[in-house]
Amino acid sequence: MDLFRSEPVAQPLAARLRPSNLDEYVGQEHLLARGKPLREALEQGALHSMIFWGPPGVGKTTLARLLAQFCDAHFETVSAVLAGVKEIRQAVEVAKQQAGQYGRRTILFVDEVHRFNKSQQDAFLPYVEDGTLIFIGATTENPSFELNNALLSRARVYVLKSLDEAALRKLVDRALSEERGLGKRNLRVGDEAFKMLMAAADGDGRRMLNFLENASDLAEDGGEIGVELLQSLLGDSRRRFDKGGEAFYDQISALHKSVRGSNPDGALYWYARMLDGGCDPLYIARRVVRMASEDIGNADPRALSLCLAAWDVQERLGSPEGELAVAQAITYIACAPKSNAVYMGFKAALREAAEHGSLEVPLHLRNAPTKLMKQLGYGEEYRYAHDEPDAYAAGEDYFPEQLEPRQYYQPVPRGLELKIGEKLKHLAELDRNSPRQRRKP
Repeated sequence: MDLFRSEPVAQPLAARLRPSNLDEYVGQEHLLARGKPLREALEQGALHSMIFWGPPGVGKTTLARLLAQFCDAHFETVSAVLAGVKEIRQAVEVAKQQAGQYGRRTILFVDEVHRFNKSQQDAFLPYVEDGTLIFIGATTENPSFELNNALLSRARVYVLKSLDEAALRKLVDRALSEERGLGKRNLRVGDEAFKMLMAAADGDGRRMLNFLENASDLAEDGGEIGVELLQSLLGDSRRRFDKGGEAFYDQISALHKSVRGSNPDGALYWYARMLDGGCDPLYIARRVVRMASEDIGNADPRALSLCLAAWDVQERLGSPEGELAVAQAITYIACAPKSNAVYMGFKAALREAAEHGSLEVPLHLRNAPTKLMKQLGYGEEYRYAHDEPDAYAAGEDYFPEQLEPRQYYQPVPRGLELKIGEKLKHLAELDRNSPRQRRKP
């Protein structure tokens, strides 16, 4: 027996089912259907540099290969995870040879282009500019944040979407029917089993086919891939959630905006989505405290206390008890009266503090702990509010001498701020009727 002899390794199902032309490509109809922008550009021969931005498993690499085939262009690929400027230069040399010897254009496909640093991204620019390369980059991250403006200005961004139910069904049917898929085994997938596969795949076609292939290894020829088999195989498959990535910030944004929009059901959904995706509940608890100050404020000051208490419960008890407390806080602040008056007032004060620089504290507001300071006038003429009628020193000035008094905080007519606003109006009336004159610088 030859101990070193081995059988060739079979390609994964996703690789075997890779489409051979654009008509076999599944998904992205908003780009590739007749009359859509990318299809129109291809049919007119207007091949151009582009960025494919979308989640994993939606066909970014496959589409790039098909574009090269459709346009009869040479295809070169590098991965930003493994490659550097050296590999970019090698690809440029190949492109020059293809153009000189065969008159062919070259598509350079860069997978995970967002992992290249600024200097590496800059290395593409002269060759994209002079037409040596047609650049296609693939990224799961927002190009606005991850790619240089110079590169973005030379490439058109196309957004690729997660595969919907119809696209995923096509993939499964193709896998079951074609010989290069699982067709020889005459397997079937029932409707309930397909729904399980679809939920686990979460719009990722490659993930769907990997799950299907694993399930087929456990099924008998001519049999059905059923719910029980998939339950044992899939376990707790998490939905797509990449902490620090685009999905992460989109979902926390959706949670915050649902709270701000007074929709407790939407807020609970996005909270559940983030937990289901593996988000740290303490991160959500911290953000919920922020929401209480930013969007409820003094309209209902209890909101901040309740959110802090929920954070404390999450830290003390963990899951699942703590998650329920955070859910309680989320529903409370979603239903609470809304005010961003404190948030807006604070931002305005910060802007003016930065704009006007280090203005001196007026003498009457300064602390005077020593005899010298008192001799210099520190604290002189300060009016102690508790000694004034109604504990209010009408007409007193609390701004720097060079700055006219402002009203940063403008309560809204909702919740407790309705009463706060009424009080501030009353105090403003007292100020107007006060004989005190503003101190001059």
